[in-house]
Amino acid sequence: MEYIYSALVLHAAGKPITEDAVIGVLKSAGVEADAAKVKALTGSLDGVNIDEAIASAMVAAPAAAPAAAAPSGEAKKEEKKEEPQVTEEEAAAGLSALFG
Repeated sequence: MEYIYSALVLHAAGKPITEDAVIGVLKSAGVEADAAKVKALTGSLDGVNIDEAIASAMVAAPAAAPAAAAPSGEAKKEEKKEEPQVTEEEAAAGLSALFG
């Protein structure tokens, strides 16, 4: 997840999202960077308009909100049991799909 965050920080600062820049952000946060993950991130962002990706994600999120309305009684308990556990890697893969 921190790899995605580092790319977003660089983007917000108006800096190019390069391997060295991502590694620099990660190191400044005390994270030991994995070169393969950094290379995959920068490669997947090549040619992607991050502003458009963020805007399209923000448009899609409110559409899902009504479906997440609080269920009542027994249905609420049952829904909590069915929630799948998402690993950090799966979440990162899902977020990287926004940019790639």
